[in-house]
Amino acid sequence: MGPVVRTVLRDVPASELGVCDAHDHLFLRSPRLPGQELDDAGAAGEELRAFRRLGGRAVVQWTPRGMGRRRADLAALASATGAHVVAATGLHQAVHYAREYLERDRDRLAELFVRDLTEGPVRAGLVKVAGGFHGLDEHARHVMTAAAQAHHATGAAIAVHLELGTGALDVLDLLCGKLDVPPDRVVLGHLNRFPDLRLPLRAAREGAFLAFDGPSRAHHATDWRLFDALTALAEAGHADRVLLGGDTTTAAARSSADGPGMPYLLRVLRPALTKELGEDFTHRVFVTNPARAFAADWQESGS
Repeated sequence: MGPVVRTVLRDVPASELGVCDAHDHLFLRSPRLPGQELDDAGAAGEELRAFRRLGGRAVVQWTPRGMGRRRADLAALASATGAHVVAATGLHQAVHYAREYLERDRDRLAELFVRDLTEGPVRAGLVKVAGGFHGLDEHARHVMTAAAQAHHATGAAIAVHLELGTGALDVLDLLCGKLDVPPDRVVLGHLNRFPDLRLPLRAAREGAFLAFDGPSRAHHATDWRLFDALTALAEAGHADRVLLGGDTTTAAARSSADGPGMPYLLRVLRPALTKELGEDFTHRVFVTNPARAFAADWQESGS
């Protein structure tokens, strides 16, 4: 069958993934976002249906372990809406967890990641990790090492939160240079939050995928640079490296709460991209590239 995308319901041939929100959150909980938890299944369903009505077919959820993934609810929403939903394993930055939680599983992270990726009833389809601000601390390096081990055991892609868009080259040096993860199995998120165009161009040349995310109040100061980055990548011949996602991280950011939400990608960004950069670029960003980025020749045995 060739490479497939592992969704919460089944493995989907890459060619069937369709229009994809490559970085978002239907459920998310963190002590860093008190009172803004994404924990309402009804609201998540409304957001997903709004995305589907605009032609959206797939959503890649980057919520990792210990942050309210609610995998059973993800499967129920996928079944009810007909959407392809991809769940994540992995860990975020240490500040999102109690120390006891991190210490409990510290020495078996790779084992847990592989189990999430290969064992049912609801399997993850990628590993989420996170860098720090302009660098990698000991926690980040430890988690990325486990993520690389899980990649080598399964074939899964590794999606990386870059804090305010920084530290991309440190991430690539560790994952690809030291831990032998192929660059095209790494998805770098939030590069548009640090609007130095040399960084995404360098990352694209090295072969990584670049996941740019939609607008938000928190990052409004750099959101307006998104099209500058996408245009620079397209003109440099790197249209095949670009992904787009909504990255809805708070309840207030949902479209039902007067935020841009997931529908913004297709309601506003897609037609604007088509007008600015052409239909071929838009199709790559929303259809072709996500299928390549998240599909894998899965190794079920971990051998």
